[in-house]
Amino acid sequence: MAGKIAVVSVDLDEIPCYAAIHGLEPRSRSAHAIYEHAVDRLAALFDDERVPATFFVIGSDLAHEPSASKVRELAGAGHELASHTLDHYYDLTRRERDTIERQIAGNEEAFARVGLARPIGFRAPGYTITDAVFEILASRGYAYDSSVFPSPVYYAGKSVFIGLTSILGRKSRSIVDDPRVLTAPAEPYRVGRPYWTRGRGIVELPVGVTRGVRAHYIGTSVAMAGERGASLLTRAMSGRRVVSLELHGIDASDAAGDGLGWLAPHQRDLSRSADQKIAALRSAIRTLRAMGYAFVTARDAAAEVG
Repeated sequence: MAGKIAVVSVDLDEIPCYAAIHGLEPRSRSAHAIYEHAVDRLAALFDDERVPATFFVIGSDLAHEPSASKVRELAGAGHELASHTLDHYYDLTRRERDTIERQIAGNEEAFARVGLARPIGFRAPGYTITDAVFEILASRGYAYDSSVFPSPVYYAGKSVFIGLTSILGRKSRSIVDDPRVLTAPAEPYRVGRPYWTRGRGIVELPVGVTRGVRAHYIGTSVAMAGERGASLLTRAMSGRRVVSLELHGIDASDAAGDGLGWLAPHQRDLSRSADQKIAALRSAIRTLRAMGYAFVTARDAAAEVG
């Protein structure tokens, strides 16, 4: 691979997804807060910093025309649009194969209905994937996946969170992946069977983890670290040939300004304002560039790996 490259991606999970994580009833007035507010903030950040990003889109959100219009604007600005399934079922991998295939094929159809090109990249809801999903992706001609998350720190935290939510009397829709995923390569690779091993399948672009302890390098940890902390955390990625910084729309959301006060007691990153989080993300991007990383879309990174 020529040079060091960085991929910034954004999962466009709408607010009902977070209600599902926390076992809460969603509030209809804020159901489109990500597309109404956060997408514009992220688009402005990427424009300022000259970053071509990859947005993982949930097909059912495209039925809301204002959201579809925002996605078309992202494509027009040169960003890549990839698949995050049709309905973002957190337990997708526990459903029948026909359902999994409908969730993938249905998202392609949703893209087509609003005039978008067929996606060639995929990320599973909650980063949870299986060999069966990889088989379907390969059969449908996908070039890459970016779901494997080999971070023991994140895995442990997610497991504890699901347990605590249950103790509090709420049922989280979130599930955990096979723990053997923690042994997967942290650099891009072609998947084998099982998918956490190298093989000759489609390209996998793992979610970012630091060297050494493999702490998670994602939007939540970066945004919560503040500007200086974001730069220090980014430097912990030094030595990776490919750095993947995976964000969510909520990483640019504002509890007060976006009508998310009801979610803030449960979603800790809403304790920071949108301006504070954008400043931290900007610090991470600038640190990566100062470290010699060139920014490309996930599609382009997968092509280089391939």
